[in-house]
Amino acid sequence: MHNKTTAIHGGNITPSATGDVTPAISLSTTFYRDENGGYPGGHMYSRVSNPNRTALETILAKLEKGTEACAFSSGNTAGMAAFQALAPGSHIIAPDDMYWGFKKQLLSIFEGILEIDFIDLTKPELVSPAIKSNTVMIWTETPSNPLLKITDLTAISKIAKSHQLILACDNTFASPCFQNPIFQGADLVMHSTTKYIGGHSDVLGGVLITAGPSAYWDKIRNIQQIGGAVPSPFDCFLLLRSLKTLHYRMKGHAENALLFAQYLEAHPLIEKVYYPGLPSHPQYEVAVKQMTGFSGMLSVLVKGDGENAKKVVNKVHLFAQATSLGGVESLIEHRASVEGPDTKTPQNLIRISIGLEDVNDLIADFEQALR
Repeated sequence: MHNKTTAIHGGNITPSATGDVTPAISLSTTFYRDENGGYPGGHMYSRVSNPNRTALETILAKLEKGTEACAFSSGNTAGMAAFQALAPGSHIIAPDDMYWGFKKQLLSIFEGILEIDFIDLTKPELVSPAIKSNTVMIWTETPSNPLLKITDLTAISKIAKSHQLILACDNTFASPCFQNPIFQGADLVMHSTTKYIGGHSDVLGGVLITAGPSAYWDKIRNIQQIGGAVPSPFDCFLLLRSLKTLHYRMKGHAENALLFAQYLEAHPLIEKVYYPGLPSHPQYEVAVKQMTGFSGMLSVLVKGDGENAKKVVNKVHLFAQATSLGGVESLIEHRASVEGPDTKTPQNLIRISIGLEDVNDLIADFEQALR
């Protein structure tokens, strides 16, 4: 099936006795055993598996062209499971523009357990010199948050494979509609399903997808099932509902974002626009090569200092000044304020999640805020 069809039919649960077209929510935490102690329904206990979670994992694995998926209660938990599954003393190469939540995890929760180097992964020539005897993983994020840097996954994959390293990719900004990192050689794909996959700012979740079986993947599955940080059946139900419209939502996000980015690029009060769909983007050619669309996220530098940027986000009306991204409503935030005093994000940067409103209304709202 094509991905649009998979998104609608790929996670369907076995038809119920009542013939529900929309799969029912299975709230039971425990399941019947047969006379021999087996589980005829395929499930034992909802921490280990649940019909709704199995359906969600099945469809996400298919959409990302992987073999299996593990769903988690948040994106941060999914990332943490990927790091927990590494042996103590392991070295990770990560992007210098890594999502601040993961960077904070690595530098605090995994302090003294894992060794991390942050480098500019838009320059593949920097990767090989950073590899050490204990390096086990290259963690990529493309497009990155919040500078929308694009990593050439094919180039990094060649390096990872030559050194037998795990190549992981945070694919949250692109979504499986516009990028499939496994096609470019990734071993592991991560999403915050809270974002575009959920798409309505009403459900928290995360997922890891593997390109194939491995001892490392077995450890991740064990962390999920024994650790128990799993999404509820209702969360899985909501995500399955949202996946059915994912491709059409992403098409609208991308179309709006490109028009909005073009408006900003020509604006005299904007210093710089970060959007991989603009030919002026420094990795535009790489983005065109490995992405089929450029999604709905962009960042801008407002001329002036951080106070100027804060004034803009305080004066918009249609944009919701809130963190997160990927919902049908447009969101805006002064990113450095979110990341705190240790942030490397420019103080005059505004991160924008373009929603599905009429783009002319969004432009008019931003224009009045800038003026």
